[in-house]
Amino acid sequence: MTPLLLLPGMMCDARLFKPQFDAFSPRRSVSVPALSGNDTMAGLADRILKDAPDRFALGGLSMGGIVAMEIVRQAPDRVAGLALLDTNPLAEIEEVQARRGPQMDSARAGRLESVMRDEMKPNYLSHGENRGEILDLCMEMALDLGPEVFCEQSIALRDRPDQTETLRHFTQPALVLCGREDKLCPISRHELMHSLLPRSEFVIIEGAGHLPTLEKPQETTQALHRWLKDVDDE
Repeated sequence: MTPLLLLPGMMCDARLFKPQFDAFSPRRSVSVPALSGNDTMAGLADRILKDAPDRFALGGLSMGGIVAMEIVRQAPDRVAGLALLDTNPLAEIEEVQARRGPQMDSARAGRLESVMRDEMKPNYLSHGENRGEILDLCMEMALDLGPEVFCEQSIALRDRPDQTETLRHFTQPALVLCGREDKLCPISRHELMHSLLPRSEFVIIEGAGHLPTLEKPQETTQALHRWLKDVDDE
């Protein structure tokens, strides 16, 4: 079976994909590389490619999806299939760029917890029954990664390139998936990615926001399973 690489969102780690890892790892190789050690999308993608199998299925959520698109740009022949979850193919808008500097200053000054609590976490989730538990996990992941990774990731996101042409030329099986209530990466961004990718399925997860892997794990895993079957059948 095709090895699977899953790339987590900003200030998240492998715990973001625990339900999917548990579902897929008994039958295929599944890895969740860290998004750290570089402050550019190109550098993060290069680090992941150096340790990746020769050919693999690639999924990414939010920032992980943005890094995944850069991996496709650098090494399209190595990516057997692409799953983009709750992400954005466009360069960052000036309004969001302007917030990065003050957030990084706060993180460096020891206020990472308040940045995550007040500015980021409220936008992550729908109002499902497990919201509090998932928000607590998000905070744990962020504090475990720490302010240095926060700043690296913030700079990489701020300076990222537009990847619409990358998607237009990717001809392997693709999945575009998002939560219906995602406030950070709206449905319109996913409609755009679906229109660009020649062989994509578009899935909206009801009752989920920005983190459907945890909010609606069964539905998200089912969509990924269908995509992986197409990848394996190639």
